[in-house]
Amino acid sequence: MLLYNSPVTLFRNLRVTLEMTKWEHSVFALPFALCGALLAARGLPTANQLIWIIVAMIAARSAAMAFNRLADVSTDAANPRTKMRALPSGALTPAFVTIFVIASCFAFVFSAWRLNRVAFVLSPVALAVVLLYSYTKRFTRWSHFVLGFALGIAPAGAWIAIKGSLDPRILLLTAAVTFWVAGFDVLYSCQDYDFDSRSGLHSIPRYCGIAKSLWIARVLHVVMLLLLVGLVFAFGLGGLAITGVAAVALILFYEHTLVSADDLSKLNAAFFTMNGVISVVFFAFVAGDVLLRKA
Repeated sequence: MLLYNSPVTLFRNLRVTLEMTKWEHSVFALPFALCGALLAARGLPTANQLIWIIVAMIAARSAAMAFNRLADVSTDAANPRTKMRALPSGALTPAFVTIFVIASCFAFVFSAWRLNRVAFVLSPVALAVVLLYSYTKRFTRWSHFVLGFALGIAPAGAWIAIKGSLDPRILLLTAAVTFWVAGFDVLYSCQDYDFDSRSGLHSIPRYCGIAKSLWIARVLHVVMLLLLVGLVFAFGLGGLAITGVAAVALILFYEHTLVSADDLSKLNAAFFTMNGVISVVFFAFVAGDVLLRKA
């Protein structure tokens, strides 16, 4: 069966797929992965390492997002908020998205192979984590933490990409990203409280209500900040890195002022804009600290 009739159709499908997977939101986890690479190299990694780490990150996230849309096509079609997404609306076919997922997985494994043997051997494990998250809302309210871990393995993976081994200290950053993502996913899930309750999907907001869930997200983000402080001391970083943690704390505080139990209208700003800023800001301060010390 042909999936497209012309190059124009192919490129149109690719464009819609990239829009569907919001590949530009790779900025959420990519800066933390680059932090892991900088800390492992104690400076700038080689250009070859940086290129393949970036390709691996974008490929893994693209595979995960596209697979998530495939897994959730029926629930997306039933949810008023998501029924116009590319798959339930018919803008893309499941066959095309399946091929995109397979190609993205291949790109990820190939990137890991180009980095080192350990990264290559562990690449199927990483893919299993990022893909299987899509099914966790069907049976556990703790799916937010699974998503967090799926992004949290990025800095540990980048460390392995540089060193070919794992240092327990980098797991502080893995844990920090896990709690950070879990926190903002709890926030994001608040907008689906009614739908999750009706459809039997599991989430913290469904079980705890929106008001309590907002407090849970705040606690998770406080834990993230404590873990970042621990990371700074574990690696002997200095004032710039501490300033980065302080900046993240201020941005998180502002993020939480944008939403309340009675008003979720600014949730997209809190979720997309602020979290992208957080990861970039933290990377900038850590990179400055590491590179200045090396100089």
